[in-house]
Amino acid sequence: QVQLVESGGGLVQPGGSLRLSCAASGSIFSIYAMGWYRQAPGKQRELLAAITSGGSTNYADSVKGRFTISRDNAKNTVYLQMNSLKPEDTAVYYCNAELPALGMDYWGKGTLVTVSS
Repeated sequence: QVQLVESGGGLVQPGGSLRLSCAASGSIFSIYAMGWYRQAPGKQRELLAAITSGGSTNYADSVKGRFTISRDNAKNTVYLQMNSLKPEDTAVYYCNAELPALGMDYWGKGTLVTVSS
């Protein structure tokens, strides 16, 4: 079992930055692939960024060059640095941990990001 708690959301002006954190507990964090997703009202949840246990990353085209995912295995935490935020980035942001080989998949409860002037 893995418990995930997101933090760092809030209200930010267009062009601003936020850093989201996802603290994990309950298992060996370093072996999990981690991802950040978001879901805007009326839209499907979408994958924004992912990082493997080995540190390889990939990004959705919509956030490439603006968002950066990173992980600190010593702190059992994954981060999402978000720069140049746009109103269309407004959504609930979710953290995910998965271990596909064992069919393990865990989600946090989400943190709301609102980009508005």
